[in-house]
Amino acid sequence: MTEQATRQAAVLEARRVTKRFPGVLALNEVSFGLRAGEVHALVGENGAGKSTLIKVLTGAEKPTEGQVFFKEQEVSFGSPRQSQEAGISTIYQEVNLIPLRSVAQNVFLGRELRNRFGLLDVRRMNREAAGILERYGIRVDVTAPLRSLGLGTQQMVAVARAVSLDAQVVIMDEPTSSLEAGEVETLFRVIRQLREESVGVVYVSHRLAEIYEICDRVTVMRDGELVQTSEVADISRLQLISAMLGRDLTEAERGTTSFGEDHDVEGEPVLEALDLTRLHLLDDVSLSVRPGEVVGLAGLLGAGRSETARAIFGAQPLDSGTVKVDGKKIKTGSPSAAIKAGIAFLPEDRKAEGVIPNLSVRENIVSAALPSLSRAGIVSEKAQDKVVQEFMERLGIKASSPEQKVGELSGGNQQKVLLARWLCLNPKVLILDEPTRGIDVGAKAEVQHLIDELAEEGLGVIMISSELEEVVEGSDRVIVLRDGAVAGELSGEGLTENEVIGMIAEERSADRPGDSP
Repeated sequence: MTEQATRQAAVLEARRVTKRFPGVLALNEVSFGLRAGEVHALVGENGAGKSTLIKVLTGAEKPTEGQVFFKEQEVSFGSPRQSQEAGISTIYQEVNLIPLRSVAQNVFLGRELRNRFGLLDVRRMNREAAGILERYGIRVDVTAPLRSLGLGTQQMVAVARAVSLDAQVVIMDEPTSSLEAGEVETLFRVIRQLREESVGVVYVSHRLAEIYEICDRVTVMRDGELVQTSEVADISRLQLISAMLGRDLTEAERGTTSFGEDHDVEGEPVLEALDLTRLHLLDDVSLSVRPGEVVGLAGLLGAGRSETARAIFGAQPLDSGTVKVDGKKIKTGSPSAAIKAGIAFLPEDRKAEGVIPNLSVRENIVSAALPSLSRAGIVSEKAQDKVVQEFMERLGIKASSPEQKVGELSGGNQQKVLLARWLCLNPKVLILDEPTRGIDVGAKAEVQHLIDELAEEGLGVIMISSELEEVVEGSDRVIVLRDGAVAGELSGEGLTENEVIGMIAEERSADRPGDSP
């Protein structure tokens, strides 16, 4: 179909939309079109620009450049409420309804029905809400408080509310993240009904099986740019994953990162994670790390990489599972127990969960080690100076002085400060979640070299990276995760980018690129 024909058929469209935030180009000339009566998947890894594009389409953000069209008319929504009133409903991953109000009151939230005296017509709302929910196969007591329902049912109420607004476009952001299998089928039945009613659906999801089951077309975004738009039937899973990760289907040459060769690894595991399970997040995930070994975790967004890391560190509650350090069980769900056992963790979002920007380099580095640097509750400044100087020199932290605020440093130096904070505790295991994200090329090379050095010194390392070449070249073994479970393990000559992509896609690298999903 030509671009002009696509535009004529589009009920909602972005044309060459660019969105800039201070210091960040979030969208770069992105074009996207949703046809009436189609289910259009929007996919991409963290930072791809999906959320920003949705915000622009729904009026939560104004585009810096470009145009938005709804029903072939250029629009400039001032708020999500305006877009909703025009006929665009959005269902977010987190249920944004009122738990203490009844199901019926939530269905009619913001458009309550009133009688001729101006009072709430509760009976009518209950009756009509029951009819709306019944229409989509959702059977609940509409007079019950929303919070009394399970999370999955609450999500279905949010779906019913959105589609009951006579919307011509429904945007669903990870709608199945909290749904059980039966509830997913109910959701798909609703989506198919919307398609029959010529409602356009934007479906944001990281679950490939769902995309291939329910979607007509798929748009791939990466680093704020449009990669491609395809008919779902015309693109294999292998091709789709390759587009999301920015890798072609040929073997990539080793040597694009600053990692060295594989490490000499021997001895018993320093860390064992056994059968880690959490509803909707992790399904019997097991892995081990030996001293001096770098174990990579690979997979798409939502595969369970960060959840596994956080569970090992105790920051993610578990339904079941065991974590051992040096063969001894430690208390799960307790970061303090993990730290005491010798586990260190650099989170993915260093600004929100890592550095304390208004404190100095010195204060950030020694914050975790204060108990060991104090006597009778008094912290030795001399001991602090020694630790800070040692790690600033060792890691090459560039700052005007130890008293400079961490928030004033570059991203790479902030990452090094976080590493220093943990290394001064002499950990046995270091968990790194996206250690080089958001830092420049030079700093990235330094961090990669440092990871090699730490492994050579006998530290066990778990590394998560969305950059496929980084996790392949930097790891001795790679555990591939898919939908919260271990899909397989790769090492030695079998550890290649193609094999990782194939394992994520459930296809072997020898398959032809054009094979069907």
